[in-house]
Amino acid sequence: MKRPEKEAVVAQLTEQFRNADAVYLTEYRGLTVPQISDLREKLGRDTSYTVAKNTLARIAAKEAGIEGLDEILAGPTAITFVKGDFIEAAKVIRDFAKDNKALVIKGAAADGTVYDAEGAKKLADLKSRPQLLAEFAGDVKATMAKAAYLFNALPTKAVRTIDALREKQEKAA
Repeated sequence: MKRPEKEAVVAQLTEQFRNADAVYLTEYRGLTVPQISDLREKLGRDTSYTVAKNTLARIAAKEAGIEGLDEILAGPTAITFVKGDFIEAAKVIRDFAKDNKALVIKGAAADGTVYDAEGAKKLADLKSRPQLLAEFAGDVKATMAKAAYLFNALPTKAVRTIDALREKQEKAA
């Protein structure tokens, strides 16, 4: 590649690093073109799966402010740039790697943290944002229902106590 072409690739990669909410690095050696196409389809529209030269990727990552990817960017590397919920993308990559042993997860960078292969795999074990929001909404609803029951229980108990006292006075009279 000539220097102007390399500069254009670095600029494009830098922009992708900056715009991505997370980046996953995988080794794709041994995957067929249909398998890679299948992975891209499963990852969805908000994600791009790109093969780039490691040297250019290192330069782009540093320009984007991501430090610590130098050791991971060795050997044949494909970069997954994720916009949006990166936990779902981690789950897709983990599941695809289980089915296709040729795909090796090398690492990730998300929320300003660089993860090794084990850390990248553990990201897939986290609950996604929609799951966490649903759990939170359920907890809030349960708390509100409990509060409503407690607020309703006091007047109900008072009415029952007054009725019991009135019946007792009527029997005594």
